[in-house]
Amino acid sequence: MKLQLTKPIAFIDLETTGVNISNDRIVEIAIVKIAPDGTKQVKRKLINPLMPIPAGSTEVHGITDEMVKDAPSFKQVANEIKQFIENCDMGGYNSNRFDVPMLIEEFLRSGIEFSVDGRKLVDVQKVFHMMEQRTLSAAYKFYCDNVTLK
Repeated sequence: MKLQLTKPIAFIDLETTGVNISNDRIVEIAIVKIAPDGTKQVKRKLINPLMPIPAGSTEVHGITDEMVKDAPSFKQVANEIKQFIENCDMGGYNSNRFDVPMLIEEFLRSGIEFSVDGRKLVDVQKVFHMMEQRTLSAAYKFYCDNVTLK
């Protein structure tokens, strides 16, 4: 399926120290920016959260304190990230509930003004849930379609 874009869209994925937007921090940001002509740019950065990464979080994403100890803090790369996603719509998986609010919070902590006003926010998780029925018959078809009962 080809995207019909009128402006660039930046798909973001964050790895963090946890799921509390107010207290946790970004440890990795990955962005794929797609322009209306189909060209792609990728940016991926490890981020030093300036706090220990809990073991449970490391189990999820594999990023350790050792891996980020020499990485820049979010504040050090905030302007670069803001410029990269300037004038872009934004997308991701569960991004409206987690990635976008976490990113906004990190910009606020860094003293950088960042707004999603005027941007379309495409949450692929919402699209998936609209396209895939959440019914017993759909679950049976998905998990048991090739099962023959005797």
